[in-house]
Amino acid sequence: MRRGLTSWCTVLMAAAVAAGCAPGGGTGADRPGPAAATAAASPSASASASDGRKPLTWRQELRITDALQRLTKQCMNRQGFEFHEERALSLDESRPVTYVQDDVAWARTHGYGSRIDAKAQRAREANPIGTYRQGLPAPRRTAFDLALDGGGDARVLTAPLPAGGEIRKRLGGCTEEAEHTLYGDPAEWFRTSKIAMGIGGLYRDRLLRDPELTAALRAWSRCMHAAGYPYKDPQAARDATRARGLQPGADGSGEAFATERRTAAADATCARHTSLRAVTTARETYHRDRLRDRFGKDLDTHLRLGHRAYGRAVRIVPERD
Repeated sequence: MRRGLTSWCTVLMAAAVAAGCAPGGGTGADRPGPAAATAAASPSASASASDGRKPLTWRQELRITDALQRLTKQCMNRQGFEFHEERALSLDESRPVTYVQDDVAWARTHGYGSRIDAKAQRAREANPIGTYRQGLPAPRRTAFDLALDGGGDARVLTAPLPAGGEIRKRLGGCTEEAEHTLYGDPAEWFRTSKIAMGIGGLYRDRLLRDPELTAALRAWSRCMHAAGYPYKDPQAARDATRARGLQPGADGSGEAFATERRTAAADATCARHTSLRAVTTARETYHRDRLRDRFGKDLDTHLRLGHRAYGRAVRIVPERD
């Protein structure tokens, strides 16, 4: 789930209170980079649900994340603790920058989101949860941790990964209560979300070699060359822009950012001219659907639980401004 869709565990780790969060755990993921040339939306965006449900949009996923924070805050407040809801980014700033970025207006304003990323990083570093927790007396600090995630005695969820191995996270306390309120079954959500987010690795190489996708990328590259940007794919354009911004003396609020915005706008314009988003999404869907005999039921469950969570989230928090 992307920048703006900061995972619950990321929020808590930034506040130094998430000892129970395993890497990749929580309700979503930070701003996703491309899984090589994979699709331009959320991990579930190309799942073909048997009941016709459409994948959640990033705006819906963000609202679920905000609802989880609100529910956790309410639970912690009932137990006598303060809790901060993170809302550093506006709705527009929370838009994910995915492999194919074809919103020209957004790119002209935000480039590839470097200034937004910096703003989000400052917010994570200044997160008041950690400061509040550290200011508590030791017994109260222990009680805070217990209330938040159940402490060391909380149950441990385990999820197998599509490519092998497994991932775990500890779940208890107000975190579990919030997830249960939204998803109904936190363990099933955790398990299926790891499948939905990890399945791309199984078809990544086939997607990279897909003739329709590679043809679309060549068309995008020709368009960019004509505009004065000699890049082979969107990731190369982003990497070059990032490297320039990191050079000694680069001014992130001056010429470096202006260059980023110009490059991103050309990238988005060429993506529109070549229908790169539509091709990328269609080809990922094709390769993903070849795995439905193994993972279709889990992908459909993940989608169903996500829609359940969103239906409940809209009654808990408004959409961000």
